[in-house]
Amino acid sequence: MTLGKLTLAAGNHTLVTTFILLGFSDHPDIQELLFGIFLFIYILTLVGNLGMISLIFTDSRLHSPMYFFLSILSFLDICYSSVVTPKLLVNFLASDKSISFKGCVAQLTFFVVHVTAESFLLASMAYDRFVAICRPLHYSSTMTKRVCLQLVAACYAFGGANSAIQTGNVFALPFCGPNQVMHYFCDIPPLLRLACTNTATAEMVLYMFSALVTLLPAIVILISYSFVLVAIGKMRSAAGRKKAFSTCASHFLAIAIFYGTVVFTYVQPHGSTDDSNSQVVSVFYTIIIPMLNPFIYSLRNKEVKAALQRKLQVSIFPC
Repeated sequence: MTLGKLTLAAGNHTLVTTFILLGFSDHPDIQELLFGIFLFIYILTLVGNLGMISLIFTDSRLHSPMYFFLSILSFLDICYSSVVTPKLLVNFLASDKSISFKGCVAQLTFFVVHVTAESFLLASMAYDRFVAICRPLHYSSTMTKRVCLQLVAACYAFGGANSAIQTGNVFALPFCGPNQVMHYFCDIPPLLRLACTNTATAEMVLYMFSALVTLLPAIVILISYSFVLVAIGKMRSAAGRKKAFSTCASHFLAIAIFYGTVVFTYVQPHGSTDDSNSQVVSVFYTIIIPMLNPFIYSLRNKEVKAALQRKLQVSIFPC
């Protein structure tokens, strides 16, 4: 295993130009098995999310705000999974597990952009359900195409702002060795441990902005679903209650998994968990959740299943 590269800097210090992503290297006997498992998961992620996007855009019955947001969710899942997983797969088979300093910056930048955008997108989806169930008569005039596009743009704006702050916060610090990252991608907590200076301020910035981009959407989600649950309880039709609850239940399950793992990773005291636990939790929100989301939404959604059946029937019996 290469030890990476260090470049001479002012004084007797050196600056890191390459990081080593140790990842799951403490399990050398099962690297090929792990490669097969994660490759299979990544293929399912691509197929599931691309299939969901294709189904929504080609079936006119799914041309509604809810499914528009769902297609954006699938796009975000593909993006941030693809930022992490390909490099992980390469490192399972390669002896050189290094990543350049610039490559590390780019990986962290794009990862934070898409994860933050997904956090706010989930809040947008919760607001959409609130309007649909609690204000049905005003739904078409409230959730217009322009409003939906503006909400998606805002999600990416928050993602870009948070990424600029978090990435700048980390890489403004000096890295002068060691350069072995106890993780499978360039994530903030393990990088802060490698900085050769006091990281108290950087950790405070991490916690503040991580809490901000999780708590603000979480508050919107909780308020929206509180009103939604009350509205569902008042519905006279049992079929209507079942349909509304089924749709919201799948959304809430995806939210619980996503926010639970993100909060565990970023909004907790520094060093309160060991690296192995942190990696396992990170696997959930970087690799497992992007694979599960299309299945969570499709298996509990009759309209998606009906659209898929129509698509299969057309493919099998084109005439």
